Amino acid sequence: MRPLVLALAVVLAAPVARAEELAPRDDGFDLMEEGAKLLFEGIMREMAPALDDMAQTLREAEPVLRSILALVDDLGNYQGPERLPNGDILIRRKPGAPPPPPLPLPSAPGEIEL
Repeated sequence: MRPLVLALAVVLAAPVARAEELAPRDDGFDLMEEGAKLLFEGIMREMAPALDDMAQTLREAEPVLRSILALVDDLGNYQGPERLPNGDILIRRKPGAPPPPPLPLPSAPGEIEL
């Protein structure tokens, strides 16, 4: 009977020892969390150049976007875009929408807007 008890103790102790190996470590990350962290760090490392290029493009486009936004008050005041047979695209104001803001005055060449 003694070998049976010993064998049973070994069989029951193996999962406990394995569970201790997989238990969360002191830094609070278990293996799945650490794997996900490494995966996202790798993705961010590979995407960093593309994200930097996108940020630079947005910085360069900012003045144009601001001038467009100065002409449009609230997108809720406009209907969906309509494409004409000649390829032009119209975006009409909704009936009953408040009047649009006044157009900004054109700046003189060489003048700096503040």
